[in-house]
Amino acid sequence: MKIGIILGSTRGIRRGDRVIKWIESQLDQFDNCEFEILDLRDYPLPFFDESSSAETLQGNYSNEVAKKWSHKIVEKDAFIIVTPEYNHGTTGVLKNALDWLYYEWVRKPVAFISYSTNADGGLRSVEQLRLNVIELQMAPLREAIHVTYILETLDEDGNVKRGHFNERLVVLVKELAWWSDALKAAREQRKG
Repeated sequence: MKIGIILGSTRGIRRGDRVIKWIESQLDQFDNCEFEILDLRDYPLPFFDESSSAETLQGNYSNEVAKKWSHKIVEKDAFIIVTPEYNHGTTGVLKNALDWLYYEWVRKPVAFISYSTNADGGLRSVEQLRLNVIELQMAPLREAIHVTYILETLDEDGNVKRGHFNERLVVLVKELAWWSDALKAAREQRKG
């Protein structure tokens, strides 16, 4: 199973790097999964400006970065989206990266790990993203991780200073794997 971990912030000073380091330190225990970090800094997409919707374009994008993004997303069976919360929602760069594609996302599961510097842990960004990914015909998992007070919870190297986040990640990845297997089999059956 190929899981893309999308880092949904491109700020110069972003706390998502701590989250990614923490996740990476835990990945060896999942031997049936292949993970790849998809940092949106590596995909500098302009604001979506095609003449038709991504659904209508069916992968025929005029933008070279969008083509690269499309090829990377097609390869994956499932996703974990790592997102901060900005103004009670997700980041513009993440929403734009979702909007650039359509068929590449369809019928694939997605889990969320959010973070913030306060007590809500990015809950509202995940609430917003659930609505967005449902419209892309993705399957958002109920299981999610919300890292509260990130500066006190994860150090700069991704070490957990407090909380049961390692155990929560195991539950999240196991759920994601189950849904990925089920939906991949269904997608392949539908092709045949």
